[in-house]
Amino acid sequence: MAPTATPTHQEPLKDNSIFHKQGADPANLAVGGASGRNTVPRIAQFASKEDEQRYHKEHLAAAFRVFAANGFDEGVSGHMSLRDPINPRTFWINPYTMHFADITVSDLVLVTEDATVLQGTHSVNAAGFAIHSEIHQAHPWINAVCHAHSTAGKAYSAFGRPLPPLMQDALKFYGAKQSILREYGGPVLSTDEGKAIAGVITADTNVVILKNHGLLSVGTTIDEAAYWFCAFDRCCQAQLMIDAVGNERPEEVEEEIARESVRVLGQRQRGWLHFQPYYNNMVKKTGGEFLL
Repeated sequence: MAPTATPTHQEPLKDNSIFHKQGADPANLAVGGASGRNTVPRIAQFASKEDEQRYHKEHLAAAFRVFAANGFDEGVSGHMSLRDPINPRTFWINPYTMHFADITVSDLVLVTEDATVLQGTHSVNAAGFAIHSEIHQAHPWINAVCHAHSTAGKAYSAFGRPLPPLMQDALKFYGAKQSILREYGGPVLSTDEGKAIAGVITADTNVVILKNHGLLSVGTTIDEAAYWFCAFDRCCQAQLMIDAVGNERPEEVEEEIARESVRVLGQRQRGWLHFQPYYNNMVKKTGGEFLL
């Protein structure tokens, strides 16, 4: 379930590259490091599947707290799931009717592909199950899925159009990194919606725009998926501000630069890395309360 650190530079470094400096770490876009030590966090190597399971559940619980802190809660709407590393045909999801800000590791619910609860004492959101189960079944590489009714995300989704390359952060989602489900069929009452979303996801997808509904993100880890959601929602907010100006056409980033930028900024390992400050900050702010 762990992302790998794919080097961002396949070609020889140019003479003026910053990665000629001391402590260069091109894969993580870092240089320096006290006493020559590389302090960039890396995902743990697990001694057992149980250890791996615990690690990812802790990060899933943290992701709910981060979403709550960003105002992504909307009553009982919204859900995140994590494929179980011990039994990959099952997944962990949030308990129904529990606020994101209250969820702990022990509250998480483990369900099968037919919604049988294996661990946990709560029901789960039917729409969430319908969406997440179909995505996990259709795409074995996807270990985490996030969906919430964020304000900027649902506002931007009404246009049913891709996010244009107008700012650096948007380049994380350039081209195939974002997919669009262009048909809205109302509230999710069947598995058809999950199948439809799974059908527009490719091996490159980081985020799906659900027209007239909101956003959904995917990843190889919950860290990655949660970060893509947060980053894309902020881009939606910025894009809506740009659109509101109305009297001047903004300039898009040149295609060649956008293609090179997404190759660096849109890597799955980068998504995982971006989430680590959120996780560490949440541990500090809560005293680790969500780990219980």
